[in-house]
Amino acid sequence: MNTHQIAIIGGGLAGLTSSIELALNGFDVVLFEKEQYPYHKVCGEYVSLESFDYLNRLGINLTQLNLPIIKRLKVSAPNGNSLAHDLPLGGFGISRFTLDNLLYQRALDVGVNVITGCKVLQVENHSLTTTHGLFNAQLVLGTWGKRSNLDVKLNRSFISSTKRSLSNYIGVKYHVVADLPDDIIELHNFKDGYCGISRIEDGKYCMCYLTTGDNLKEHHGDIRLMEKMVLYKNPYLSHYFQNFKPLYDEPLAISQISFEGKSIAQNGIIMAGDTAGLITPLCGNGMSMAMHAAHLLSQTIIKNGMDETKIITDYGKKWKATFESRLKTGKFIQSVFGHPTITNVVISMLKPFPFLVNRLIKQTHGKPF
Repeated sequence: MNTHQIAIIGGGLAGLTSSIELALNGFDVVLFEKEQYPYHKVCGEYVSLESFDYLNRLGINLTQLNLPIIKRLKVSAPNGNSLAHDLPLGGFGISRFTLDNLLYQRALDVGVNVITGCKVLQVENHSLTTTHGLFNAQLVLGTWGKRSNLDVKLNRSFISSTKRSLSNYIGVKYHVVADLPDDIIELHNFKDGYCGISRIEDGKYCMCYLTTGDNLKEHHGDIRLMEKMVLYKNPYLSHYFQNFKPLYDEPLAISQISFEGKSIAQNGIIMAGDTAGLITPLCGNGMSMAMHAAHLLSQTIIKNGMDETKIITDYGKKWKATFESRLKTGKFIQSVFGHPTITNVVISMLKPFPFLVNRLIKQTHGKPF
């Protein structure tokens, strides 16, 4: 059996950044990722600048990539009524295809044993059954993302909540050629959903939307039909979908996204990133939150060593203090937007009061870490 100090399940942002940070601090780390890098993921691909310095400390030289710096926000209601606002901190655009691969290469450089094309089938008493054999670790970290078969096997509470209002969302992503400013992220609402668009590397734009599974079901599971019948009712989205050239033939899609509460530890697995809790994409902060959670967990391990009980207690307090308020604010914002009449009214009400918009933005974002 292969034995390591720390095993990490999932090679997304949380998994990769924690593996690098822990390896840099002398820990023996193995990371399992079911895909082969590089690959595309459904994601808004806007990263809050709160994580910029952290990535640089891990050895990712973002400055040399000449990435677009995003300083402005535009939000529209389904009827096209819109407001614009400066972002207090701002962010940068980069595709998951590029960022995850940079982190993967860095993880290899610092000595992480990254096993790609490998699925973790079961975890029991710190023993991991994988498609590449059996492994054992003193600590097991869960960073597999929004949803996995492991969530089902662990009988996590959000899995059984598919009928509730914060469950069963779908995400759809395109990369497009667009005629938009480099420094703006736009969020356009439609019935039961919203679509974001902003620039990433190499002059491309990421256009990604979230909506309910029921919205797709009502249109017979046909994404293109749903877009024409629902998204096109927002004049911005009608123009963008008909005029911005997609860079690949079919969009990427993911289903069964849940915003229900999640536990940060279960069955001896300590969670970070989307595995521990998912903020609504409308808030534009999910990528930085994933990395921030990974940093909190890594620092807790560095402080407490292999003492799992102390790690869970300490990390749990830090996670709650850092993210609980943001998640609640995100759920509130999501409950308002996506309803055409309510969204139209809210946009109209917020336009004369930029300080309220600023307050909402700050409540969903953190400080540099």
